[in-house]
Amino acid sequence: MTAEQPVDPYAAELPPSQREGRLGVGVISAGKVGSVLGAALRGAGHSVIGVHAVSEDSRNRAESLLGGVPVLGIPEIMRRAELVLLAVPDDALAELINGLAEAGHIQAGQLIVHTSGRCGTEVLAPAQRSGAIGLAIHPAMTFTGLSMDLQKLHTCAFGVTAPGPVLPIAQALVVEMGGEPVVIRETDRLTYHAALAHASNHLNTITGQSAEMLHRIGVDHAETVLRPLMQASLDNALASGEGALTGPVARGDAGTLRDHVRLLAGSELPADIRTAYMAMARATTQRALDRGIISSGKAAELLDVLDA
Repeated sequence: MTAEQPVDPYAAELPPSQREGRLGVGVISAGKVGSVLGAALRGAGHSVIGVHAVSEDSRNRAESLLGGVPVLGIPEIMRRAELVLLAVPDDALAELINGLAEAGHIQAGQLIVHTSGRCGTEVLAPAQRSGAIGLAIHPAMTFTGLSMDLQKLHTCAFGVTAPGPVLPIAQALVVEMGGEPVVIRETDRLTYHAALAHASNHLNTITGQSAEMLHRIGVDHAETVLRPLMQASLDNALASGEGALTGPVARGDAGTLRDHVRLLAGSELPADIRTAYMAMARATTQRALDRGIISSGKAAELLDVLDA
């Protein structure tokens, strides 16, 4: 892949009327998400006319997933693309949009699509004032930046936010990539993102903490112990909700919980493990009480143990 390489005019410069509904897509930037979604859009028949890639890793990733697509500067991508995919970090999105609008790079009728989970379309207001169509499309999955991610998109939900008249465009793009569009209101976007971060990021933390505890007692392959347990727990929770809860809280087993608390308080385990365990045990106790899994008396007994 060559930087600033000219694109095939038949792929990038033909007017929309001659593309049979296919769009010229520009990708900013070639991170794990941008490269994979760009490849998915190309697989759906759209033409990726250019990609912005600064680091060596991003250039290699673009070459792997978008082979033959030229690396271009952002102004050139904005000039050529009918659909601009902004796959930049959340905190960089507003500054990028403002800069593009102030520099006059936004074209009327251009589709500006971002992949931020946190933001809806309000962040795209500067582009919309320039006549662009703003869409928020967030894939609810983790990315490796490898070709295997393309298959995972077929079981992936996308949080979609867009003004009513153009919402079908956002939904259609998701379907073309193989995903399932889930409409999220603008005002609910932050709640949506926090829910996903809580489920995904904190699961990673819990897994790491549990693995460390097992490693400390000589279990070399903690994943062998944890994988079937955690997979079954996740499947059961998604299928049956919190009624699938098992363990000492669900059983009201204050004695076992007390032993766990004593162990965590007196061991050499990192403090973050004890803090996380206690916080999650309190939250689990309260939710088990609210859902009628344990009685109020048993919940009070468990909370007394946790607060001792």
